[in-house]
Amino acid sequence: MKLIENQRFDEERALYESDGVTVIECKFDGEADGESAFKESRNIVAEKCFFNLRYPFWHDDKVSLLDCEMTSLCRAPFWYTSDVHIKDSILHGVKAFRECEGVEINNSDIVSTEFGWSTKNITINGGSAEGEYFMLRAENVKLLDMHFKGKYSFQYVSDVVIENCELDTKDAFWHSKNVTVRNSIVKGEYLAWYSENLTLENCTIIGTQPLCYCKGLKLINCEMKDADLAFERSEVEATVTSEVISIKNAYSGSISVRSVGEIIKSDDRFKCEIKVLS
Repeated sequence: MKLIENQRFDEERALYESDGVTVIECKFDGEADGESAFKESRNIVAEKCFFNLRYPFWHDDKVSLLDCEMTSLCRAPFWYTSDVHIKDSILHGVKAFRECEGVEINNSDIVSTEFGWSTKNITINGGSAEGEYFMLRAENVKLLDMHFKGKYSFQYVSDVVIENCELDTKDAFWHSKNVTVRNSIVKGEYLAWYSENLTLENCTIIGTQPLCYCKGLKLINCEMKDADLAFERSEVEATVTSEVISIKNAYSGSISVRSVGEIIKSDDRFKCEIKVLS
């Protein structure tokens, strides 16, 4: 493997079609403002590098980053790339990861709108993420022990597992399929409308008008806060360990709840059984 240390690259396609290169303490920055440093490359390792130019990793395979920084000017850094491993890094470029496959990110700081769109087999373990439209249409996603903040997250995702996370988000999980969230805090308005096969287990759910128009919805030992007009037109099986402000027109299934301020049933179509435990 070729080793490159302590160099600066700013020209267009500086290391185009590289195969087997390690770059250490290099800077991708400069007046030439060149794009696509590693386009069409494979077997790339970057350690303690600084990326301040656009599109560095497009159409690549087998890329590893350790203790690197991608600034907000490092736009769309990973597109159409597979087998990516990132650890202890700063990822602040917008539109990071689009149509990628096989991504693992550990203990990193992500600030990126439109992150992870149409990406498959992605795991984020530790660290934090912030941005709008996070993971749109992503598949086979796993989030562990991390914090997320941003609006319109996880829309149209499928086959997702989230554990021990804190999600501060609005309009999350809309039109999602096959999502399981365990031991997490989920805060935000209008949670998971139109979702299918969403399971929340041992979670705290915070916000107005959650979980409406859902199919195959399950809540297992969950706490709900500030939840009014919940479960509207949803097919649901739920055990809620707290008070719910109001439940409106839950379509079918069964809800066991510690207490509820108001149960709204507009007509006989809404047959969900509501069991008040207190």
